[in-house]
Amino acid sequence: MTSLLLILLPLGAAIAQPVFDVASVKPSGPGGPTININLGAAHHGVVTLTNTTLSECIRYAYGLVSEDQISGPDWIRDRSLRVDIVAKAAPETPADQLLLMMQALLAERFRLELHREPRRVAHFELGVARNGPKLPESKGDAAAFPPVYRRGRLSYSHVPMQTFAVLLSRQLRQPVLDHTGLSGFFDVDLEWTPDDVAARPAEPEDAPAPPDIFSAVQQQLGLKLEVSKTPLEVLVVDRAEKVPTAN
Repeated sequence: MTSLLLILLPLGAAIAQPVFDVASVKPSGPGGPTININLGAAHHGVVTLTNTTLSECIRYAYGLVSEDQISGPDWIRDRSLRVDIVAKAAPETPADQLLLMMQALLAERFRLELHREPRRVAHFELGVARNGPKLPESKGDAAAFPPVYRRGRLSYSHVPMQTFAVLLSRQLRQPVLDHTGLSGFFDVDLEWTPDDVAARPAEPEDAPAPPDIFSAVQQQLGLKLEVSKTPLEVLVVDRAEKVPTAN
């Protein structure tokens, strides 16, 4: 049976929230020349985050696509305060339940309290173009080919639209919200010419240059990427502890 935790929200309403069967939250060890960072992965009910800041943990737990959607003290992004998290639930636990469990875990171990408020933050919205999507749905339940992530190219297999929006947000350095309404998993192959053309690998002189990212998203995927002027919901950290409580 799933355990429940009562969390006191800023508005004073107590709600029952599922929690992990067992969880380890501890400061990361000293990093060498290269620090491997895992910003959140879930597999058969086991959620892991490695070498992550509290801000990155909040992003994962609340499904945020950009650091711009979190407001709080500078230390929540301090890489000297990185943590490792391994949390376990039943293998069949749905993904949305795992995120609720992670929210409860952060509230318990970091004494995290926050509230939401709309703010004007520059961002984009990802929707479906007039003629409909051109994305092939993934076959099977695993990636069919190795991922490619670089300036001017995104090629991923078996990804939901929310994950694709996150990948786009990293390329555009602004939040991208998924408004496609598309569920399931898709194979995505997108190529465009970055604004800083020098960042794109050299091509043969007779090869036509790919379009800009906005045109590429529409032509190659049947989606549309548009600037949004609506306020963006931001999570504001009201309270948090720098060091998580012991396991």
